[in-house]
Amino acid sequence: MSDNCQSQRGQDLIWDYYQNESPETFEGSRARLRLLVSRIEPFEVALNIGCGSGLFEELAVSNKIDIHSLDPSERSIGQLRGALHLGDKARVGYIQQLPFSNSYFDVVVVSEVLEHLTPAVTRAGLEEIRRVLKPGGRILGTVPSREDLRAQIAVCPGCGKKFHKWGHEQSFNPEEMEHLLGDYFYAVRVVERPIVPWRNLNWKGGCVGMVKALLWKLGIHGSNENLVFEGSKPLDNHRAR
Repeated sequence: MSDNCQSQRGQDLIWDYYQNESPETFEGSRARLRLLVSRIEPFEVALNIGCGSGLFEELAVSNKIDIHSLDPSERSIGQLRGALHLGDKARVGYIQQLPFSNSYFDVVVVSEVLEHLTPAVTRAGLEEIRRVLKPGGRILGTVPSREDLRAQIAVCPGCGKKFHKWGHEQSFNPEEMEHLLGDYFYAVRVVERPIVPWRNLNWKGGCVGMVKALLWKLGIHGSNENLVFEGSKPLDNHRAR
């Protein structure tokens, strides 16, 4: 995993493809996105970083959330503007340089995004999220938990370059995520849990999902879980630590 322009270009190509040519990829995200939408109050001003197929925005509009969206893909943002009539609320850009005013949002959502960033870009992005949040505003998000990055490595048959299938650059555990967020936010809460996409599962998958959910309630963790996190911007606008 590298910290250079080729890495950023590679990320853009991967997600431009999935978002615009294979949007069905995101249908399994519905349960995760519903969970996050449920934590935002109607009429709150919220920013979603990384629009995917636009499913989060659809759910947010249905819940009367004043939703804004940011994504590097011009095609994705153009489709989102057309489908939901978001206008300038949907913008092309990157997390490390958010094109929004200081103290503008009640909530910023960054779900399945931070694992795609290098450590330096992650910290720059968190600083930007903190900037655009209102005092007392919240960051909400998810990342894969304890991911073994090597398990998803592929090799380009053309150039021989190795890359992560989904473009992941980092793996997080609960302690690392809590410490990272604590440098920018207070009242940080990180929960390691499975998020089961019930509506996308057949009966066998449903049985596996039920077992995973039961084990989680008993405090037993397995593979393919998420870290669900939340934190608040300090009211005095000073660093959390």
